[in-house]
Amino acid sequence: MTRTHPTIRAADLLVDQLVAQGTTAAFGVPGESYLPVLDAFYGRESDIRFVTCRQEGGAAMMADAYGKLTGRPGICFATRGPGATNASAGVHVAFQDSTPMILFLGQVARDMLDREAFQEIDYRRMFGQMAKWVAQIDDASRLQEYVSRAFRTAMSGRPGPVVLALPEDMLYDEIPRPKPPARVETPRFGPGHAALNAIRDRIAQAKSPLVMAGGGGWTSKGIAALQTFAETQGLPVSVSLRCQGLMDNRHPNYIGHYGVGTPPYLKDIMAETDLFIAIGPRLGEMTTAGYSLLSPPVPNLSLIHVFPEPEELGRVFEPEIAVAADTESFCEAVADWEPITPGTFTDRTTELRKQYETFSDPASVSGDPLAPLFAHLAGVLPENAIVCNGAGNYAAWLHRFYCYRAPGSQLAPTSGSMGYGLPAAIGAAICEPDREIFAIAGDGCFMMTCQEMATAAHHGLNLTVIIINNARYGTIRAHQEREYPDRVSGTALTNPDFCDFARSFGAHAERAGDIDRFAAVLAAARERGGLNLIEVPADPTYLAPGKRLE
Repeated sequence: MTRTHPTIRAADLLVDQLVAQGTTAAFGVPGESYLPVLDAFYGRESDIRFVTCRQEGGAAMMADAYGKLTGRPGICFATRGPGATNASAGVHVAFQDSTPMILFLGQVARDMLDREAFQEIDYRRMFGQMAKWVAQIDDASRLQEYVSRAFRTAMSGRPGPVVLALPEDMLYDEIPRPKPPARVETPRFGPGHAALNAIRDRIAQAKSPLVMAGGGGWTSKGIAALQTFAETQGLPVSVSLRCQGLMDNRHPNYIGHYGVGTPPYLKDIMAETDLFIAIGPRLGEMTTAGYSLLSPPVPNLSLIHVFPEPEELGRVFEPEIAVAADTESFCEAVADWEPITPGTFTDRTTELRKQYETFSDPASVSGDPLAPLFAHLAGVLPENAIVCNGAGNYAAWLHRFYCYRAPGSQLAPTSGSMGYGLPAAIGAAICEPDREIFAIAGDGCFMMTCQEMATAAHHGLNLTVIIINNARYGTIRAHQEREYPDRVSGTALTNPDFCDFARSFGAHAERAGDIDRFAAVLAAARERGGLNLIEVPADPTYLAPGKRLE
């Protein structure tokens, strides 16, 4: 008869807790401050995979991608001090993107606290503004309590990151083995009948309604229900910054996304809208063009704001109807409605769809060398391919000309963090090994986290990196040319040979200077599998699609 040992080491209990919550991978850079946890991962590869990374910022971004794809907290481990400060880049992404994540940080031993011991930081003060909850587990007997709460906090309401500090001596403690935890699930809470009736009445009165979907915490059920709601009521649907994967871009009710450089037709649409139904977005600076598309605090239209955290409702814009509900529950509730005003909005939605199709057609920027490239990607990649990107002006071409067709097909930072694309692709390749994964990056963006090519190679991952190389910080150069013409300062870059760089890790790399070459190189990379890099030399005079410096 096998007997369960009555006690367990705290580090082993921690790994057990992660496995019990369904975590299949943890990302991190090893550190001496959590050596017992590394030891606890030993022999557990069939339960949970520890993905060794090359810099903590990249590791945290990988965890963010895992959280976006699974809806469950991405797990990251980092050592104290320098490891924590590096990892903060990914925590900020998770906070602004509303992504569930738990960052476990090594900490000095309990008897050394508050002495500024080697690499000591007070994490409560450091992460206080960029995490939903920051705590330190000083008592090993409470470890399960803290971890369970961390999962619940990260997944509840507006999802986000949690930071837990692990004093290194605590991890060695032997404690009584607790009962196994319950698997934490995202709590669902729907809208009330009064709110639903009020929304129905406002739709019945509307002449020019507009839906915007966005934010974090979306599920496949919620996305399907959103589509049904739009179809049944004939409503046009836009999305907030970098949330294009929330609706099939081919759908006749989809009309585009609000974000950096919102196109004129979407600004015109907002100006004529009399009923704005925002489902999930915070309505932040980028989505609202610097808070100019809506007038704070009282908008110049009827605003219905649906958000899973009551504190956010009315924070900037006062809604006519405020609904505290998660997006899945709300969309499923309104998807069941019969048509309220059959056919009333059909013609307008059809016209708005035509404007979106014209704007996203590469022919709209005749002669632009990058537009056909991203349109080709959309034409040949499978619907469920995962396309990841960071920040830079190259992303304007991707977001305009690539067609997102499936949930979870877009991983992009609404926080505008450079360097996100490659780590996100690695996180996706770990989480979804059967899907095709692509990281799109500018040369400046790629160099922020280029060391993670070693992570992709070390773990034998299948992904392709596409670098748009214009040898400059393109977005900043565009701002610079607008504000200080002919006074270039700090935005020019000297780059390595990216193909040789990739080959040094064992990747296959090719340079593609035109669309025909790109199509051939891309096809070969997809057929070959493994780790690939494609460098696309870009005309540096292009500042945005169809817009050149001169």
